[in-house]
Amino acid sequence: MPKVLIINGSPRVGGNTSIAIDEMVKIFEDEGVETEVVQVGNKDIRGCISCESCFEKGKCVFDDIVNELATKFEAADGLVVASPVYYSSANATLIACLDRLFYSTHFDKTMKVGASVVCARRGGLSATFDELNKYFTICGMPVASSQYWNSIHGNEKGQAREDLEGLQTMRVLARNMTFLMKSIALGKEKYGLPEKEEWQPTHFIR
Repeated sequence: MPKVLIINGSPRVGGNTSIAIDEMVKIFEDEGVETEVVQVGNKDIRGCISCESCFEKGKCVFDDIVNELATKFEAADGLVVASPVYYSSANATLIACLDRLFYSTHFDKTMKVGASVVCARRGGLSATFDELNKYFTICGMPVASSQYWNSIHGNEKGQAREDLEGLQTMRVLARNMTFLMKSIALGKEKYGLPEKEEWQPTHFIR
């Protein structure tokens, strides 16, 4: 059974971001996908300080929910990251969480499926959607898409339920993500993962 970890970056429990996630969870359950939702937007999460202690300890030096998520992320076949939009960007707490989560976890993320979901009253959705997808594309993670960019609209609590197209977008996204995870599992069984090359890091003064 595929497993999906869903990180809710909203500080509001049961808000519009949660409505989008709930719509996906219904489909995942129908499709036989195990899900776990963790809300981080209301947690006290500090940012990465680039101390690189994780290379020695195998986990982030700040022992909080990020290290708990790391274990869940490693065991998952897919990761959904959802956020409200603040100034055309994701919630800062979520970004702090993701920076540390992706930097401090050194397991192979290749072919884990990623999906980002964004929620706003009106604008800034596309910029936030692009921002969140970058965590996946730097790690060899395929990005799940829907019939439209993975966004939903709502201002006051509960208004996202009125965005019928947005809700449909979430359902289609969950189905597409499920198909990707199951297809990749079959591909890994038959062909294995893509061949790895040794990383050749360069920078602009060398």
